[in-house]
Amino acid sequence: MKIFVCLKQVPDTESRIQINADKTGIEESGLKWIMNPYDEYAVEEALKIREANAGSTVTVISAGPKARVAECLRTAMAMGADDAIVIDTVLTLDAFTTAKAIAAAIQKEGAFDLILTGKLAIDDNAASVPQALAEILGVPHVTVITKLTVGGEISAEREVEGGAREVFTVQGPCVLAANKGLNTPRYASLPGIMKAKKKPLMEIALVDLGITADNMKTRYKNFSLPPSKPAVKMLSGEPAAQAKELVRLLMEEAKVL
Repeated sequence: MKIFVCLKQVPDTESRIQINADKTGIEESGLKWIMNPYDEYAVEEALKIREANAGSTVTVISAGPKARVAECLRTAMAMGADDAIVIDTVLTLDAFTTAKAIAAAIQKEGAFDLILTGKLAIDDNAASVPQALAEILGVPHVTVITKLTVGGEISAEREVEGGAREVFTVQGPCVLAANKGLNTPRYASLPGIMKAKKKPLMEIALVDLGITADNMKTRYKNFSLPPSKPAVKMLSGEPAAQAKELVRLLMEEAKVL
């Protein structure tokens, strides 16, 4: 099987976020970047499928500035992926353009059997690229997957509202988006990290895929940080007096009662 895994590099959740000068996004300099956590489940599942199907290969692919995104791809190769493709671009792509670029890059590689992604990226929470990718490639798609069985057919179990679950049976090639609980991602071992340095990483310029900024459907402006939280008020005195004061504050200041 020829398996592709789509990755996104996102800011570490502990990073201090600042808005850039023109308010169209965040200031990226000085941030710590990590692999999108949901994509880790996709990488792990791809490796498990490869291990169960002799002769299979796992290729990881991502779009972004090569100098930065290559680190994320090397991490996936250290986990065990065979090779990687980086779509080099300085543009901050929207979901549609990202899907279009990834689809074009995968099509350049020829036929594929399976594409795995995370259900969403934790920076924008758009949850749109997997669906758009499947539509562009004209293949079936299932998202929020918590259990996957790959054989003659592919059985994908997914979570729905109310704690219920759905089971879909699809034929490959297809796009499947992983959710937390699908597996436990492995750590990159030291030997894996050393091997990853020698694994091939192909570079494709965004313009070579016939995609420019004109293809973007969504643009952002006027980003702002949420207002600072007010200082915490500490109540003193007897319990009865504190309770009375708390009720007054909730009614008159917080206005939640």
